[in-house]
Amino acid sequence: ENNFTKIFKKFLDVKYVIPCANGTDALQISLMALGLKPGDEVITPSFTYIATTEVIALLGLKPVFVEVDRDSFCMNPGSIEKAITEKTKAIVPVHLYGQACNMNEIMTVARKHNLKVIEDNAQAIGSDYTLSDGSKVKTGSIGDIGCTSFFPSKNLGCFGDGGAICTNSDELAGLMRMIANHG
Repeated sequence: ENNFTKIFKKFLDVKYVIPCANGTDALQISLMALGLKPGDEVITPSFTYIATTEVIALLGLKPVFVEVDRDSFCMNPGSIEKAITEKTKAIVPVHLYGQACNMNEIMTVARKHNLKVIEDNAQAIGSDYTLSDGSKVKTGSIGDIGCTSFFPSKNLGCFGDGGAICTNSDELAGLMRMIANHG
């Protein structure tokens, strides 16, 4: 474990951080670790950077678009439940412009329908979110998996490109580390 990983884990208050090449790889590795099959549906917002949808399609999964809130441009949780079918396996909310999606409602819907949640946190890394119980957490640490990009134009950019995946799941961390390191 390198110094960056230790600092980033502490900052996000998560159990595992897996560095990777970029944010797109972070999303792809996360979806692969969930063991989804071609044709499985993944709910994602209609307004986001193409990489979020690109990796869903690249893996043979079906992106299902839901509306965004007109004030924040983040996923509108009220539109998720209507989009769920028997093929829905995951939700990929995208935190944008330093603003967090309504993760309390998204996680409630996900738990109700036994869906995995992968947070695309490339545009809101470091943002605080207040949970239903009043505690504060960082975006990217709420769902099953959080993904971020360190591309120079992102909120936390690096010199070149980079990405990271975070989780509190021992099983998912092991799978994602294996996928990121070519098995």
